[in-house]
Amino acid sequence: MHSRFYGSRLFDGFNVIILTLLGVITLYPFWDTLVVSLSPLDDNLSSAVHLFPRHFTLAAYDYIFGMKELWTSYGVTIFVTVVGTLISMLFTVLAAYPLSKSSLKGTRVIMFLFVFTMMFSGGIIPTYLVVKNTGLMNSVWALIIPTVIFTYNLILMRTFFQTIPESLEDSAKIDGCSDVGVLFRIVLPLSLPSLATITLFYAVARWNEYFNAIFYITDHDLWPLQLFLRGMLFQNEAAYMSGGESTFLLGPSVKMASVMAAALPILLLYPFFQKYFVKGAMLGAVKE
Repeated sequence: MHSRFYGSRLFDGFNVIILTLLGVITLYPFWDTLVVSLSPLDDNLSSAVHLFPRHFTLAAYDYIFGMKELWTSYGVTIFVTVVGTLISMLFTVLAAYPLSKSSLKGTRVIMFLFVFTMMFSGGIIPTYLVVKNTGLMNSVWALIIPTVIFTYNLILMRTFFQTIPESLEDSAKIDGCSDVGVLFRIVLPLSLPSLATITLFYAVARWNEYFNAIFYITDHDLWPLQLFLRGMLFQNEAAYMSGGESTFLLGPSVKMASVMAAALPILLLYPFFQKYFVKGAMLGAVKE
């Protein structure tokens, strides 16, 4: 009895140590990024390990947030993230709900067509020609419409809808609800964990959007945040390597401050979704 008790305590202690080490390893890169962004150039070059800023400064953030173009790109990214996520969620729900019904004819064929796009795509050039010929070039809609539905998210949502008992929907229809009424009054309120999880998936993808912007956006006023920071870092790196005058502002501090400016807003949203995230991911991935 005592040996089993001590064995359990030893196992728990071992787990705490391992998980603590994994947590430190996971969080250190983020902490290092923050410390470098708050340190002057000399401190960053004198040490490869940064635990605390020896000389605290906000000059890198003053440099970044003092640029008018940054706020313009923030506006574009916020619009793409908010509007794009709402549109994607709407189309994903409207596609996943009917596909979750086995009584609907042709669902297997339609799902095959969706899954087929995960393995094969039209390619960059045909997609570019489609976007160009539909008049979406140099438009924020070019960052939303071509990727309005992620097939993986559609599969998760469809699987979650299949876990909802059909008896609930049948009882609502007996009370006079239409199919649309059942979806919005019965199914969606029961699907909050899955909805929150997939919303976070879409929001993160929209916030980090830059690849499509490289092909479809040539107007600098329409650059999203990630593409603007990419161009700014390339220019600063070239100036820094050539020995420009403002060596502090063109060094690693600006790089890391740019990373913080891009990552922090979306990271702040995670605590609000956390209570739904784990539950929604599990319920949407496993069919009962």
